[in-house]
Amino acid sequence: MRALAARPWAWSFLATAAVFLATAAMTGGAGALGLAQAALTFAAFSAMVGLGQMFVITLGPGNVDLSIPACMTLSGTLALKAMNGAAGTELLGLAVALSVGLGVGLFNFALIKALRIPPIIATLSTSFIVQSTAIWANRGLRIKPPPRLADFATGATLGVPNVALAALALAILAWILLERSLYGRTVSAIGQNPRAARLAGAPVDGARIATYLLCALLAALAGFLLACFAGGAALNMGAEFLLTSIAVVVLGGSSVAGGNSNVPGVWGAALLMFLVVSMLNTYGLGAGVRLIMTGVIVMVVIFLAGGPRAPRG
Repeated sequence: MRALAARPWAWSFLATAAVFLATAAMTGGAGALGLAQAALTFAAFSAMVGLGQMFVITLGPGNVDLSIPACMTLSGTLALKAMNGAAGTELLGLAVALSVGLGVGLFNFALIKALRIPPIIATLSTSFIVQSTAIWANRGLRIKPPPRLADFATGATLGVPNVALAALALAILAWILLERSLYGRTVSAIGQNPRAARLAGAPVDGARIATYLLCALLAALAGFLLACFAGGAALNMGAEFLLTSIAVVVLGGSSVAGGNSNVPGVWGAALLMFLVVSMLNTYGLGAGVRLIMTGVIVMVVIFLAGGPRAPRG
């Protein structure tokens, strides 16, 4: 128990294993492999946006990015329009998607820094603007991705979905950034005490703008891959990731007070969120009961994973 208390992210993986076994038991083990592959696939998108949100939340209270769903929608829409289903345009589509993320991240920080708007209000305002742009750009069109991109997004390597491998690679890079770089130490220091970090000479503004840029870029990449996976960009494709991006951070053991992050926990929580819904669907529970049970399970995991708050003094 002491070892688990020292690693709050472990609770999300324990809960994931328990829910997976409960779901597999209901079906007698049939379809367990398919369930695992589906969980890895859909959790990958939640993990990508969750990693970006985790960096933002680590900056401390008040820092949260509400523009993630709109950024996903616009990046997927414009990338597919740029590629127009033509072979050989994959890099062009990726560049367009990442450019959207870059623009959204810069606009978010401009509102926060230049106009001194609180992050939650600034990113919400950005979300309205970006989503409106996506609606104007989409206009009901359903453009398919190039065949190679569609095959990659829906395919697997050695039985592991490609999107899951991509999200895992991003998680490793995120861990290296947080634990092995000056940037990561600066983000944690800001979350623990921004005034002390500034007095110590840490590049506070530089770290903050890099964080909002990173979050938007990850959202754009997730939107790009999701559009390729789904065979087109829909105007509501990012809607479910607003609360999910925050939930996986909290469930994963990161401190909502800032200054403390858990990269592995984001993956564990993303898997848990998908498997909980799958388990409740398997047991044939109604929509209302499913929502109640999901909330109860989330509260229990957060309670068990609740470690000490980040020091602030």
